[in-house]
Amino acid sequence: MSQDLETTEGALRGLRTEAPPSLAGRVLTETGLVDAWTTVRGPGGDLFIAHNPEGVSCVAPVGSLGEFADVHASRTGRRLGVEQELAARQATALRRVLATGRPGSLRIDLRGLTGFQRAVLAKTAEIPPGELRPYAWVAREIGNAGAVRAVGSALNRNPVPVVLPCHRVGRSDGSVGDYAFGRHMKRDLLRAEGTDPDTVDELARRGIRFIGSDTTLVYCHPTCRHARRITAAHRVEFRSAPAAAAAGYRSCKTCRPVAAA
Repeated sequence: MSQDLETTEGALRGLRTEAPPSLAGRVLTETGLVDAWTTVRGPGGDLFIAHNPEGVSCVAPVGSLGEFADVHASRTGRRLGVEQELAARQATALRRVLATGRPGSLRIDLRGLTGFQRAVLAKTAEIPPGELRPYAWVAREIGNAGAVRAVGSALNRNPVPVVLPCHRVGRSDGSVGDYAFGRHMKRDLLRAEGTDPDTVDELARRGIRFIGSDTTLVYCHPTCRHARRITAAHRVEFRSAPAAAAAGYRSCKTCRPVAAA
């Protein structure tokens, strides 16, 4: 009997195979202990994408994987694990986001953010592709007009740029402004959406904050889709919202201009 047992045990040991090297990492990802990562082609270049069962958790331009791990840790408080493709449905949703510039149905993991930060990013996601709004607009829209600096800080720590488009928020003087991953990337993203950042900055240098139409008597942010349709013959420039109001113009109901200092 003992000899038969030893024979059986030997046969069972012979059936043993080593687990794939990636198995441990995949288990950690699926149990939510670490985030997996992959790369995709974005509108302004290749992007690192971190993800977990809750959704996409971090986005950054492709560079050093070690640097991405640091960015990921600082913005999510989580560890980065193995390379792993997104699930098919999430991959499709992400491709749609990168093609349209709108979050759509993509699942996004923002668990590490405060309620204020989530409100800022949710409002930013409402800005249409190719349009810019100032920090003060976001602050007012979320019901906290005095929190302009806090809005800037929240956007600077956005864990999922491009997906939640913090590049569509500019300085209160009307200029394009800076970006956590560099001015060059921000300008490339805006160009990919059909906005000329040089024209935006030129208007800001001239002190022009709003554009009105003398046929509709409505004024908008310069990049608003309605402002872009105004022909040169009917285009009126304003340095402030009070100046536009004094001239008999009313604010656009789509881009909802905020008073400029």
